[in-house]
Amino acid sequence: MAIKTDPGLKFDDEKKDWSLVPVKELEGVVDVLTYGKNLYGAWNWEKVESDRYYSALLRHIFAWRKGEQNDKESGLHHLAHAMVNCIFLMYKETNDK
Repeated sequence: MAIKTDPGLKFDDEKKDWSLVPVKELEGVVDVLTYGKNLYGAWNWEKVESDRYYSALLRHIFAWRKGEQNDKESGLHHLAHAMVNCIFLMYKETNDK
């Protein structure tokens, strides 16, 4: 069997590098989304107006800034909740036209 020394070519320098996403923190986002699905139903968040998500984002950020790591209701990290709210706001900004 020959030893391979040629690394080969793959032109992916300009492509998005998904390996840069910290998996554990992204899993926290999925945990919040799953919690919301179990509480309200899958994709229910699309029906809620953006102002409510902005308010929730600030509540989670301020709770975290005051030293509270996890949300009392869900038990999940406040910053994961905040990230989900940011995702919802970004989604609604481009899709609620």
